[in-house]
Amino acid sequence: MAQSLKTEVFEWYPVCTLPRAEKKAYQALINKGLQAYLPLHRQQKQWSDRKKWVEEPLIKSYLFVRVSERQKTEVLMTKGISRFIYFSGAIATMPERQIEDLKLMLTSSADIEVTQEDLQPGEKIVIKAGALKGLTGEIISYRSQKQLALRLEKLGCSIIVNVGAALIDRI
Repeated sequence: MAQSLKTEVFEWYPVCTLPRAEKKAYQALINKGLQAYLPLHRQQKQWSDRKKWVEEPLIKSYLFVRVSERQKTEVLMTKGISRFIYFSGAIATMPERQIEDLKLMLTSSADIEVTQEDLQPGEKIVIKAGALKGLTGEIISYRSQKQLALRLEKLGCSIIVNVGAALIDRI
């Protein structure tokens, strides 16, 4: 008799961390052997006596884990992790493509801004050239500039990237 092997399905989930604990929670997940992603971006900080470039979380109090159903408890038992993010009454999942898009944006030299504003859907576009080639999103008007907004609907935020109009095509 052939035994049916049940394969584990791994999905990306956004998790909420304790305030200012993103890096420590990320490291704790990695130390447990779990796959995690903490999007970081460089920004210059000003103190009274100096300026310094530091890596800050792109989305405050959020990171992403790629785990199976049985590993969710292990994630919640990790120091610094507060909870999973819920969307419409269920634990939110993130498509692999959105995680890859985040990684692509952060490796490019694009000017990135995260906003909690509820941006209204606009015209769908794809970037046709440059470091973000192939990225899809929606056009919005924000601060009187044309910009690309990638909506991360299940997180309740949008990521805004400055892109010239010559570099986009309508879908």
